[in-house]
Parts: sequence; C-alpha cells; structure tokens
Amino acid sequence: MRPRQRRLTFVVIGVGLLGIAAALALNALESGIVFFHSPSEVTEKAFPPDRRIRIGGLVEQGSVNRSGGSTVAFKITDMAHAVPVRYTGLLPDLFAEGQGVVAEGFLKGGVFMADEVLAKHDENYMPPEASAALKESGFWQHMKDQQANKASGKAK
Repeated sequence: MRPRQRRLTFVVIGVGLLGIAAALALNALESGIVFFHSPSEVTEKAFPPDRRIRIGGLVEQGSVNRSGGSTVAFKITDMAHAVPVRYTGLLPDLFAEGQGVVAEGFLKGGVFMADEVLAKHDENYMPPEASAALKESGFWQHMKDQQANKASGKAK
C-alpha cells in the first residue's frame, strides 16, 4: 500500500469511528432528556406509556382531591385543556389551586402519573415553559390583569 492510500484509509476509519461515537453519545443523551409539553399538547398527541415528559400550567380551581394518605389528584390546565394528574408524596408548600406548576412523570391511560411536582417559588415567578403555554392560550394577559388588580387592592 502506498503512503497516500494508507493515510486515506486511516482518515476514513477515523471519521467512521468518530461518527459511531457521536451516534452513541447522542443516543445516551436522548434517553436522559425530558421534554416539556402543555396540557393542550398532551391531549392532542399520543405519547408512549414509557416516555417520561413534563407538563406545566396552572392547577385548575376546584380540582385538588386529597384521597387519604399522601396521594393527591388534581388537574393541570392551560385554560384550553386540562390533564388529570396523580401524585404520591409531599407537595411543595406553595402548591395551591390557580398557581403555576410543573409535573414530571408518565402518561398512563389519560392520567398523568407524576413522580415530581414543582411549584412556583414566589408570586412573580412561573416556570418559563408554563408561562409560554399560558401565553399561547391567551390566558397570560388575564393573569397579569388579576395580579395588577390584587396589587392595587393591597395599596389602598
């Protein structure tokens, strides 16, 4: 084999090995990524039961049901659609109806089985994904108006 052919062979083999390594790394990263979806997306799309996702929005008024023990059922809404959620464990202190929330878990038979629930941490914060979903549904401005009314009511 001539030196030029040998070099070309090594380059081709090197590029092939680099491509295989990149494919394996991307595959490993993909299995650890959890994508955010709004309640509207969850009701419109079909998700495999073993796919881990996040949903976010507001806890629907009147939907929280504490059925003994540490299991809680509630609905997350973006004001267009609502998704029923079941969670077993301790909820964050700031979890309340009408507040922003993000839940992570699996969808089983139309019910979201959450294994982690995150609530907003002060009255000016909402998870970016949840606020984007509310802006899409047109409910964001309604919330801002309510907050402005509360603030003006406190100032009096």
